[in-house]
Amino acid sequence: MIDRTSDVIVVNKLCKVYGTQNVLRGIDLTVRRGEVFGLLGPNGAGKTTTLETIVGLRRPTSGTVTVLGFDPAKDRREITKRMAVQPQAAALFPTLTVWETVQLFASFYTAPRETADILREVGLEQAHQMRVKHLSGGQERRLLIGIALIGNPEILVLDEPSAGLDPSARRKLWDIIEGQRQRGGTVLLSTHHMDEATQMCDRLAIIVDGRVAAEGEPEELIRQYSATATVTFTVPRPVTSADLAEFGLVGNITTTQIGAETHARVVTEDPDTILRRITFSPRLGAHDYRVQRGSLEDVFLDISNSSPSTKSSTGRP
Repeated sequence: MIDRTSDVIVVNKLCKVYGTQNVLRGIDLTVRRGEVFGLLGPNGAGKTTTLETIVGLRRPTSGTVTVLGFDPAKDRREITKRMAVQPQAAALFPTLTVWETVQLFASFYTAPRETADILREVGLEQAHQMRVKHLSGGQERRLLIGIALIGNPEILVLDEPSAGLDPSARRKLWDIIEGQRQRGGTVLLSTHHMDEATQMCDRLAIIVDGRVAAEGEPEELIRQYSATATVTFTVPRPVTSADLAEFGLVGNITTTQIGAETHARVVTEDPDTILRRITFSPRLGAHDYRVQRGSLEDVFLDISNSSPSTKSSTGRP
């Protein structure tokens, strides 16, 4: 059984300064073993600098980062055995085939996974003889993920992995991430896709202006930051907003007449009460109920737009 209570990444009061630009202003994060943890934030918020520091490519100006109990900047040899990174872009050997490329990186590890298994997992088994220079952008992105997986890492760091992928390829990526989680591995994921973060992340942090502006489970953040919900339903006859108010429906009520039916919409802070009153009012005869709460995108925009840092940043992303 996976011990999901242990912390494999601990970031404490992380600050990073480039010249006079404060890019990170005291980041605190913990990532647990076996979870998918997302980093969200507008461009220039500090996501990539945070990732680069976690994987040991940059040293903190102040604060500390530990990965599996090690300092990633000082203990590079130990960290690279147990953590793999798939960056937004990387240089590969253009004349090697897909198979040869994965085999090359497999040779860097003492106990790599089977190349055939990796290519099957990332959906490149049919392209194994293609040379890298002939791959599409999506295929190259999947090859980079395969390279990251070949060493069977305990921690997989993905920086915008779905950028440029079509919907089918994105779904395949989600399956890959889920496979890493099922094997007991940890995934640290930077993304701009709110549906991806909602679907895949156990927890996430929204970084704005070099600080963690919000952190928690996606649904928890949606409940915390979305005060209202929208309840829609259909009434099999013409009714007005005033008619619906007589049934005890409280909120911003609007109605639209479509043929002989009325489509009603109620924006409310208490959707459960609205549903109960609709359900227990047989005279109303409502059907096709639907409740839509705010989305993670709404939370992201609310937090980002409420920060004074939403103006253009000159710092690193």
